[in-house]
Amino acid sequence: MSLHASADEAAGLTRRHEKYERLVSVTLSLPRLKVAVAHPCDGASLDAVMEAFEMGLIEPVLVGPRDKTLAAAKDLGRDISALTIIDTPHSHASAQQAVDLVRTGKAEAVMKGSLHTDELMAAVVRREGGLRTARRISHCFVMDIPTHETPLIITDAAINIAPTLDEKVDIVQNAIDLGHALRLDEVRVAILSAIETVSSKVPSTIEAAALCKMADRGQITGGILDGPLALDNAIDLGAARIKNIKSPVAGQANVLVVPDLEAGNMLAKSLTFLADADAAGIVLGARVPVILTSRADSKITRLASCAIASLVASTQRAKLALPEV
Repeated sequence: MSLHASADEAAGLTRRHEKYERLVSVTLSLPRLKVAVAHPCDGASLDAVMEAFEMGLIEPVLVGPRDKTLAAAKDLGRDISALTIIDTPHSHASAQQAVDLVRTGKAEAVMKGSLHTDELMAAVVRREGGLRTARRISHCFVMDIPTHETPLIITDAAINIAPTLDEKVDIVQNAIDLGHALRLDEVRVAILSAIETVSSKVPSTIEAAALCKMADRGQITGGILDGPLALDNAIDLGAARIKNIKSPVAGQANVLVVPDLEAGNMLAKSLTFLADADAAGIVLGARVPVILTSRADSKITRLASCAIASLVASTQRAKLALPEV
């Protein structure tokens, strides 16, 4: 850090991981999440699983080639004798077996190991034998940005490449539900575009306006929507005031809905590499949460992803426990 860094910058840097640590702390009061870990055959994925297990976050079932899994544990110096290993011949089989554990009620979440995301998601979205629901599946990053007071949910930066308006309805609803699972007091959703006015020349502004009207009519519930909003107007009160934008969302959004995957991916990676942020990933809209981690993720980010999945699963259990009206 530069000797000329401001006090605010210094304070922000000391707050790195604080939001994730709070999430993990809250989750430790919940029952362990039963997680089917698909193909945990490298050190990074297996080490994160063991850390989450030892902390009391999850109860993992390791689904992958037994020899490779044991070899990864040996290389790490980890004792995995207390964990169940389901032997599979290859990564495709690992993904399907992990999904099958959910379908038979033996797991409440799926976690990506050392296989490709496409392999895991192919098993999740399979029409026969997958985990589809009526809801469109989408991805959310829960960003811990040191200089930003609250975590930011960014969607969708990993699954839906160019979502239609109808698909964005589900993407928004998934994010709102996640916000409630994370126990946000109020879920404030900014529908992002390059500008904050509606223009036929920028199609994403028209979709943003439509989504807000759909929320007014009860087609999207549980959150407060505003859009189109440019990024600065969404997260900075000063920028919103300069543009004279008055709404409960502008300047204080905690959910950012991007126009397409390219915009979301660039936004999340810009925050990660330029603002020292961490990005915990979760897939929603399936029967259970799917924990997506990257090989580049830090240990706290992987733990946060497990904590987020646990909070989502806890919310789902609570809904199932409610008496029918």
